[in-house]
Amino acid sequence: MHVLDLIAARPFIWGLFIVYLAFLAYLAVLGRRRARGDAASFAVGRKMSPIVAGMTIAASLASTATFVINPGFIYVHGVSAFIHLGVAAFLGMATGLLVVCGPFRRRGAAEGALTVPQWIGQRYGSTALRAYFAAINLLSLAFVVLIIGGLATIMYATLGLSYRASIVVVTAVVVSYVLAGGAYANAYASTFQTAIKAVVAVMIVASGAAHLLHPSESLARLAAIDPNLTSAINPASALFGTWFSVYAAGFVIGFALMCQPHIMTTALYVDDDRGVRRALTVAVGLGAVFACVLLAGLYAHLDGMERAAMTDAATGTFRQDRVMAVYLARTFSPAELALVTIAIIGSGMSAMASILVALSGIAGNDLYGLIRRRRGLTPDTAASRRVGRVAVVGFAALAAAIAFDPPALLGIFGQLGTYGVVSGVAAPLVLGALIPSLSRRAATVAALLGPALHFTLYALGRDAGFRADAHGWGLDLGNPGVTAAIAILASATTALTIHAVTRSVTASIDRSATPQTALPISYG
Repeated sequence: MHVLDLIAARPFIWGLFIVYLAFLAYLAVLGRRRARGDAASFAVGRKMSPIVAGMTIAASLASTATFVINPGFIYVHGVSAFIHLGVAAFLGMATGLLVVCGPFRRRGAAEGALTVPQWIGQRYGSTALRAYFAAINLLSLAFVVLIIGGLATIMYATLGLSYRASIVVVTAVVVSYVLAGGAYANAYASTFQTAIKAVVAVMIVASGAAHLLHPSESLARLAAIDPNLTSAINPASALFGTWFSVYAAGFVIGFALMCQPHIMTTALYVDDDRGVRRALTVAVGLGAVFACVLLAGLYAHLDGMERAAMTDAATGTFRQDRVMAVYLARTFSPAELALVTIAIIGSGMSAMASILVALSGIAGNDLYGLIRRRRGLTPDTAASRRVGRVAVVGFAALAAAIAFDPPALLGIFGQLGTYGVVSGVAAPLVLGALIPSLSRRAATVAALLGPALHFTLYALGRDAGFRADAHGWGLDLGNPGVTAAIAILASATTALTIHAVTRSVTASIDRSATPQTALPISYG
């Protein structure tokens, strides 16, 4: 169908979409004027309002996963999935932001760090660690694939564009305004998009308010569909079937997700601790609102939406990533649906832009900068910026190519890569920010152990027999959040153990090397 025919058939949503794109273009121009043309201002926005920084963080907290992908998990697995993804993960995120952002900003500002890998390298005095973290952060590409695929699903259902045409549009729009204004364009766009998202989040939560007003009746109706949907721990779920998987893993992975480069770097947007506190107040408050959006997965059941409505007609397979699209289409009027859809599209675009800005900084400032340093060349900020801009295009194009033929479960694919990043970054970054004396050796062991253990456990969990045994031990290894939580806890424990042993040995050496002073003899 021709684009003009699509616009004529869906005037509300297309009209709002065109206005939205025009406003993004305006924000990109503002960002370009604010960015002073150097690599630093492209990668990190300096001297930004705490409100803008807080809304940028909130935009990263609530992306396509929150508004599109995760409600499908709640639809399939019920209350246990909501507790894991909505309650435990949100509490972990809030705790991580409040504990880590202040110390991270202070050290980063003092040493002029632009990226998480640079922060790590300066903190531990290690070029090798900086290069390692720059490389491992490239796994964030998996989450970009999730975002693009999720947005394409929504645009296919609402704008009427084909799945692949939607991928091209999303990729082209985000890359264009990121290249135009870098971190400033991303921050301004994220502020605009987050404001819309907050309104829409309230609309989505309110759409099922009648179910919330009578919780016992709603739970009884869910139990009639499937008793496991109302269980705080779902015994039939391969992902949310144990206490550790639902509660502990949810909190740990939520805490660790704050260490992603596009989130933590935002702490450098403000100039002082007071600004950080104001930014975090905004981010945590909005994050709580966005977490409630996941209730839509339960609303879909309570409103009588059958699995057949989310089944792919061509293959006959159930697609849980379509749950939100179906729920929105059946719940809201055309005008309301237009606003909701634009908010969801903006949600994904802002998160994707944040990741691309962070990856461009890593590519230009860390990887390219380190290569120049190894060759004995002086830093070249103009060349670093060019490399970063090329990286934006390259990362986005690769993610779009993968999204053309997406994995069966986009949510699992995106989580696997993202959690691989945080399983390596979390312990060195958090402990390095909180414990000034943590050694390079402890950080290195933790950084290597985390991703290795995460991916190994997930690979082992692919075997049905091993997965069943692990479930008996209280671990759902089919859930990447569980394998990552185990890896993060193990790497942090190992780092702390090395730290304690090193301090003990150092203290013993110091005591043995200290001359003993003779005590005076007393004769009574």
